Amino acid sequence: MDKRTHRHRPGPATQRSFTRQPLAGGGDLRHVTEYLRASGWKDKSKTSGPLIFDSPDKSIRIGYDPFTQPGGWTISGKQTASQEAWHAMLGRQVPVEIVAGVTDALHRPRSAHAPNVWAPLAQQGWTTERRQHSTAVSPDRNTWLQFHQSGTGEAYWWAGARTEHGPTWDAIFTPTTPMHLVQEFSAALADPTPVMRPLGRVPASSRIRTTSVSVLPSELGAWQQARITAARAATWAGNSWAARQPRATARPHAAASARARR
Repeated sequence: MDKRTHRHRPGPATQRSFTRQPLAGGGDLRHVTEYLRASGWKDKSKTSGPLIFDSPDKSIRIGYDPFTQPGGWTISGKQTASQEAWHAMLGRQVPVEIVAGVTDALHRPRSAHAPNVWAPLAQQGWTTERRQHSTAVSPDRNTWLQFHQSGTGEAYWWAGARTEHGPTWDAIFTPTTPMHLVQEFSAALADPTPVMRPLGRVPASSRIRTTSVSVLPSELGAWQQARITAARAATWAGNSWAARQPRATARPHAAASARARR
């Protein structure tokens, strides 16, 4: 057989499951990490250690640690002139598509509209209760998002999912987390689009409905490449825009004043 011909033949189809996002399980970490690489983030991970990525300006660090308990994702932003330090923790079983709702938003310009964390949930039929802790609950009652305020004045954003076996994951954001990022998280949390998982890799639960499909490796590769290409294009566009901006120059009267003081 001609090896060149053999290489170009599509591989056998694999069975995949489509299921609802919040209870789908963690998924393929590359959905998040390859997008970060394509967006110019620096991979600081060490062999056989946690995953660590730093933003191009080193103001944000994203990590994934499967070796500790409870483990999972951490996203930390340093304090800047216009933003307090902030921190988010997302458990290992938070679907990567929901994690990406936050991490992808770190590369996009903010909307001119004021963020509204509850709006994406309301659009998908979530029920909101405004008591001591403002809480939104999904129509199937399996997932929630809450702005938790304790009696001592401490507050944080808390999300989670459960099955009949108990809690499956949770996510916590400090109240200083930029609101547009919490809104992007809530939008991903409420997104009704089914996600794909390898057959047999979906958590066992009577509350999870799956649909089995056959997918060619080439199709999976094309979907993954499209996401990476989009990240590179967005990064290139952002860098090009920054390069075209005029550099700040001293105003004439300021320059004259500086010369007079010499």
